[in-house]
Amino acid sequence: MTMTQPTHQGASPICVAALYRFAPLSRLGEVRDALKKVSDEQGIKGTLLLAGEGINGTIAGSRAGIDRVLDHIRNWPGFSDLDVKFSSATTMPFHRMKVRVKQEIVTMGQPDLDPASDAGTYVDPQDWNALIDDPDTIVIDTRNDYEVSIGSFAGAVDPMTASFRDFPDWFARERQRLLGSGKPPRVAMFCTGGIRCEKASAYLKSEGLDDVYHLKGGILAYLEHVAEEESRWQGECFVFDQRVAIGHGLSAGTHELCFACRRPVSPADRLSPLYEAGASCAACHGERDERQRASYRERYRQELRAAEQGRAHVGATLEATGRDHVG
Repeated sequence: MTMTQPTHQGASPICVAALYRFAPLSRLGEVRDALKKVSDEQGIKGTLLLAGEGINGTIAGSRAGIDRVLDHIRNWPGFSDLDVKFSSATTMPFHRMKVRVKQEIVTMGQPDLDPASDAGTYVDPQDWNALIDDPDTIVIDTRNDYEVSIGSFAGAVDPMTASFRDFPDWFARERQRLLGSGKPPRVAMFCTGGIRCEKASAYLKSEGLDDVYHLKGGILAYLEHVAEEESRWQGECFVFDQRVAIGHGLSAGTHELCFACRRPVSPADRLSPLYEAGASCAACHGERDERQRASYRERYRQELRAAEQGRAHVGATLEATGRDHVG
């Protein structure tokens, strides 16, 4: 499935909205039930995560239905400035609507942080180049290793973390090397859609750093608003939907998703003798045995058959990854 930016002409029938907001949220069970009800009434599908710190998720459906759900959320106290990024899809990218209550809307293992009031300073995409070009700025990519592997900003520090939960431990280990013993430097952080770097900026401030910045709207906003000839971005950006990766102007990327391990696989990776569509890639081949690969082949075969018949397979696509939406 190919996804692109929506236009006023509505070239694609499905509107996709990725959203988040850090703001205090209480009575989560009641909020969850009401949100699920209005989403179901509007025929909206996707996943929304709720926690005491706010909301995070991606939903899809008609533009009118999406707007109704967004209006419902914006009516909550403190949520009028909900951060939303729109794209469009030729087919529905989700098979059900899930609204889940969690400890954190993006899991860092730091539930006492308050990004709503203690996050760093937003930097608009148009001002990002000047900030990261400054040699006194330390630029940190807050995403996971499989995301960084296919693209990042030139010169950014790669934490090589398998999970966002690993970020505090990584920073604790690397703090002295990164920051030195003199005056705390300026730190600029980024992520896919803005939520992880916003929370990471609150974490660094809790660690005593004051000169902390994060890219507003994340890489997605940068690739949308900054011309390719002026861009400092190199490679593609991994996204948590069926596009897998995108490039400048939010154009479709070249990566696919390994059905077995859900890592991005480049065209060159797909030439490996260890790559088998639906069963393995070079990165995960040694992590699975033949019995597991046989199971993946069968599930992949069932998914392809379901797609041919125009019906959803219960284990299909990114909903089977076990990953919460992040951005």
